[in-house]
Amino acid sequence: MISREQNELMTRIGPGTPAGKLLRRYWQPVALVDEMKDERPVKAVRLFSENLVLYKTNSGYGLMQRHCPHRGADLAYGRIEADGLRCSFHGWKFDGGGKCVETPAEPEGSRLCEHIKTVSYPVVEKSGILFAYLGEGAAPAFPAFDCFVAPDAYTFAFKGYWDCNWLQALEVGIDPAHASWLHKYFEDEDTAGSYGKQFRGVPSDSDLPISKVLREYDRPEIRVERAEFGMRLQTLRKISDAQTHIRVTNILFPQAFVIPMNAEMTITQFHVPVDDTGCYWYSIFTSFGGPVDKQTMREQRLRTYPAPDYKPIHGRHDGWGFDADEQKSKTFTGMGFDINIHDQFACESQGVIADRTKENLGSTDKGIVLYRRMLLDFIKKNEAGQLTVNSEFSGPPTIDGIGPTEKIDEYWKSADEKRRRQSKWAA
Repeated sequence: MISREQNELMTRIGPGTPAGKLLRRYWQPVALVDEMKDERPVKAVRLFSENLVLYKTNSGYGLMQRHCPHRGADLAYGRIEADGLRCSFHGWKFDGGGKCVETPAEPEGSRLCEHIKTVSYPVVEKSGILFAYLGEGAAPAFPAFDCFVAPDAYTFAFKGYWDCNWLQALEVGIDPAHASWLHKYFEDEDTAGSYGKQFRGVPSDSDLPISKVLREYDRPEIRVERAEFGMRLQTLRKISDAQTHIRVTNILFPQAFVIPMNAEMTITQFHVPVDDTGCYWYSIFTSFGGPVDKQTMREQRLRTYPAPDYKPIHGRHDGWGFDADEQKSKTFTGMGFDINIHDQFACESQGVIADRTKENLGSTDKGIVLYRRMLLDFIKKNEAGQLTVNSEFSGPPTIDGIGPTEKIDEYWKSADEKRRRQSKWAA
């Protein structure tokens, strides 16, 4: 049972909070690269309850405090220049590191700018996402996860906003049992047209639609174990004495999961706090087969999470698009066919910050239990100055397939090896 104090400790992420300080020790997504391709690449962002401004110059990206340190004018409306951002109030100019380089309204020869530096954070571009390091000290190296080492042509990035705390958004990915219910479809589509859709294709080494597997084998065996990068989950659905469906997913500590989208593609999804009561998920789709059709995948997702703010078309305001007639015959939820909306409902309907003191967890929640223990332990170690952030990781294996029941552990490992050998980049 989670106490009220523990729930507060895990969920509150503002400046100076224990969980906030822990998460800031890791690189955090701040925007899609696509969002900075306009003629005026300046964007107001809110991250970890901080109001910031992201901008692009000839030398790269800058991320700094949104309000000018002179008299607080909004730098999101500043003038973007080749080598910095200039405040529209008095013309003070800042470089990518947040240092003031010009104070043109001051007297000739003034050295005031030499003493002015605003809060700023380093930014790097990885796989279509801009990541920022908001912590103290040197930033850790990026791990060699598949989503970061795959060539650009084999990855696609997208994001969406959920009106709830980051932790319950992450926990939906640590709960593999829900897929048989929340994402249940009563009809199986032609899998030939499933590109870009999750739970609409076929597992590896099978012609059985995954939607049929989830629907008909809805009491999975779930195994969880700690891993060097965080945690591994195995979800097994026994098809017959001879065959078992296995889904291997991973938690990349502290706040991402890697799940199989289909036999050839994985999804690495980060859950980034805007503040205590809102978050963005950022997904990197990574293909082991052919290059990604970015245009198709973007168009599919923009239908329910439209730009420029990527906030969903459904939510609390309209009951997440609930349709009672649809619930009778087409989907278990009655909330359409986009699984992101399903997950959004499950997370947002708990309240903006879930009250975990009232939960009654079951055996299928063993992954969530282990993760919470890890999170509380890491918070404690970080507060005591005993945490070292390790980033020397690769992979991890993420598989959706049907293999021999008696040798299922060997199967998923060999399936991962085979997929990597056949890949043009992962071998």
